[in-house]
Amino acid sequence: MRLGGSVVGPYTTPSEWEALLVATRFRAVTAPFNCHTPEEDIRAFMDIVERHDVAIAEIGVWRNPFDPDPSKAAEALDYAIGQLKLADRLGIPCCVNIVGTASSAGWDAADRSNFTDETYARIVDSIRFIIDAAQPKRAYYCIEPMPWMVPDSPDAYIQLIRDVDRRQFAAHMDFVNMINSPRRYLDAEAFVEECFAKLSLWIKSTHIKDIRMHPTRLTTILEEVSPGEGALDYDRVLGTLARWLPEDAPVLLEHMATAEEYARAYDYVAARAKALGLAV
Repeated sequence: MRLGGSVVGPYTTPSEWEALLVATRFRAVTAPFNCHTPEEDIRAFMDIVERHDVAIAEIGVWRNPFDPDPSKAAEALDYAIGQLKLADRLGIPCCVNIVGTASSAGWDAADRSNFTDETYARIVDSIRFIIDAAQPKRAYYCIEPMPWMVPDSPDAYIQLIRDVDRRQFAAHMDFVNMINSPRRYLDAEAFVEECFAKLSLWIKSTHIKDIRMHPTRLTTILEEVSPGEGALDYDRVLGTLARWLPEDAPVLLEHMATAEEYARAYDYVAARAKALGLAV
């Protein structure tokens, strides 16, 4: 697998980003540019990753196409189309977003409308609209699973893929985001295996992290943490990834604030992989 993550730290030029990249030891990264970045900078970033044999695993959208403000919703759709077009032009396999929410509490908020039939129809229509407008040939539009949005299970993801019915719609894997109940948490490794067994044919990029449940506090509190700081048996998790993903599949650490935090997480995962005889 290509273990990596997001390059964090201060930079204003591609060459400054390159120095940060080299220090990470990453073999896969999230895109450090978007569809509004000047073309000369995009080319410079692409030259850097090629020079260091680093894959750009995904380019993010992270905008809400269901924003209650119609102008912001329209901007989000336009941006998603632009990001997917850019990913396709550059050969970045995964353009990723969440489905969106009508909530006024935030672009990724839990809301009672998130699982209604009306919202599901909007989700299918919006994904089709983005793909049909961008007309990608190499890149795939993907949805990151969320605990309180569609898709929140591998079966829900398969149903969404079938309902969208577009060749360039595929899967983004974040199994921790779908560990959203004590039942899944207490048998988490079996659930991770289920996720990959059911979705491996469609997976274009994978996020890895860990999860911890407070064992005595009511009601249920589930907390995302870095690999090795939660309850997941990472030997079993990495074994699952090795069984179901291609040898050079990108696997990205995420949600760390500093380079030092990423380094600790990288060291932990790399050490467990080495003990299992897996190359990162």
